[in-house]
Amino acid sequence: MKQRSLFQKIAAAPHILWAIMFIAAPMLFVLYFAFTDADGNFSFSNITSLSQYGNVFILSIAFALIATVVCLLIGYPLAYFMAKQKPRTQKILMVMIMLPMWCNLLIRTYALMALLDNGGLLNSLLEQLGVGRVPIVGTYFGVILGMVYDFLPYMVLPIFTAMTKLDKRYIEASYDLGCNGWQTITRIIMPLTASGVISGVTMVFVPSISTFYISQKLGAGKIDLVGDTIERLFQNVSTYNVGAAMSLVMMVLILISIFVMNRFSDDRTTAPVRGGLK
Repeated sequence: MKQRSLFQKIAAAPHILWAIMFIAAPMLFVLYFAFTDADGNFSFSNITSLSQYGNVFILSIAFALIATVVCLLIGYPLAYFMAKQKPRTQKILMVMIMLPMWCNLLIRTYALMALLDNGGLLNSLLEQLGVGRVPIVGTYFGVILGMVYDFLPYMVLPIFTAMTKLDKRYIEASYDLGCNGWQTITRIIMPLTASGVISGVTMVFVPSISTFYISQKLGAGKIDLVGDTIERLFQNVSTYNVGAAMSLVMMVLILISIFVMNRFSDDRTTAPVRGGLK
């Protein structure tokens, strides 16, 4: 193996230092506090005490799975539609997809609250139409809707990228061999864009399972997910170690989910020729 030059080592030093200070060190601190008690003695009590939060874990995983599936059902057809457009139209649609991401997550969530709250724009309009107010904020539906709204671009972009790399000659060959439009999508396009789907699923599922601000605001404080519980535990010195244990479990769950997704991912499913679907 070729050794790195002195310049390469110097250039890599800031990145290595950054990784140690802001990735490795915080994880080691979490690991330390997760397996120690308030006096600093080694203990498994923090891990065993997490059994009382079983419903919180189940609810968080369920919400993340539902949000991921909904994003996939919306994002895949949207990415397919974008990939079939002309380059100029693709750029416009891309800007429209990216535009909400230019705003901070907090601002987007507050804006959604202003629309969906009992006295918000949507319910005011429904009331004027005689339909009556529909409670959304403070419900499971409201929290999942917030996740879908905030994380949908993370599903669309990798799928769109995979589709634009798809060699259109495969599409032409499928029609030449007698496939109709639906068969071409299910037998050619979907398998060859699987890597984009896997990336999108990972990028939506991971932040969905660990989010706390969306559930706080759109759940109106009535719905506790793992992120909310961790924040509350860390705010109290007496439960700090339990919060670290829950954070450790969350990191393990996220690493497992990423590992499982990567097992199904295959970078060779996308062709190197660009140009989009036609």
